[in-house]
Amino acid sequence: MSLLIAGLTFLLVVLVLAVVLFLTTGGGRQELIRRRLEAIEKAQARGNTNLELQLLRDEMLSDVPALHRALLRWSWISALGRFMGQAGMKTKPGRLILVSGIFCLGSGLLAQHTVLNPLITVLAGTVAGLAPFMVVAIKRHRRMREFEKNFPEAVDLLGRAIRSGHAINTGIEMIAKEIPEPVAGEFRITFEEQNFGLPLKDSLLNLCERVPLIDVRFFVSALLVQKETGGNLAEILDTLSRVIRERFKIYGEIRIKTAQGRLTAGILIALPPAMMVALGVLNPPYIRLLFEDPWGPYMLGVAATLQILGSVILWKIVNIEV
Repeated sequence: MSLLIAGLTFLLVVLVLAVVLFLTTGGGRQELIRRRLEAIEKAQARGNTNLELQLLRDEMLSDVPALHRALLRWSWISALGRFMGQAGMKTKPGRLILVSGIFCLGSGLLAQHTVLNPLITVLAGTVAGLAPFMVVAIKRHRRMREFEKNFPEAVDLLGRAIRSGHAINTGIEMIAKEIPEPVAGEFRITFEEQNFGLPLKDSLLNLCERVPLIDVRFFVSALLVQKETGGNLAEILDTLSRVIRERFKIYGEIRIKTAQGRLTAGILIALPPAMMVALGVLNPPYIRLLFEDPWGPYMLGVAATLQILGSVILWKIVNIEV
């Protein structure tokens, strides 16, 4: 018994250290240099510039050299890095993968010593291993929503700056100084890329890659088309800002009309696990049969699969994109 307690304590300490490692970030100046080099690399990949600067080293995917070399073999690591950047996280992909592995291994060992069932062990390890990626996805969703909310103000500010006789580069600098985050941070990166020598077109295209929103694509397309063909850019930006605000107005009305459906979906999703926990507290022998019977874990696996499938379908019904 003492050995089991010692092992569980060790796993708890490892999980806490993994969370601390996941939340810590690197130095600010190193991150700034990395972003500037990454912007030039993207521009060179598009083939739209004649930059003579050669990158001497690639972006480090992990602080551990062996893990970095292993991750370079996988093409999806770059997509994971972009996904984490869109969430506003400065953590490297290698650190996220290490934390996910620690969560998976620790939860699997914990379930193996408590439940003594292979299926539950695999399920617990899988859920715990996916938890860090779910956190990144939630942070990315919230950051994109916050960007959409403040983006019309940035477009209006750029339109006023152009009416006042300022250049586009100056207007972007004003957005970086006066608009709240995360809009200010993304436009600050765009402004710094231009100061670093990147053409306006490539810096705006990099903005589209960092913020994959349809409104940003409209904004970048308007700037690039106006630069090539001419026209009243201030009027174009005013129209774009008005369209974005009207879309948010429609989105708010849809959220109001679907509030009851979303509440019902949340209750239906939370009801099965809540009932299982309640029965486990009120009548443990009744629930223990699911874990002790040979068919119990398989029934739990089927129920969990159907629960996840039903949750996805319900949220697809009540979440309407505008």
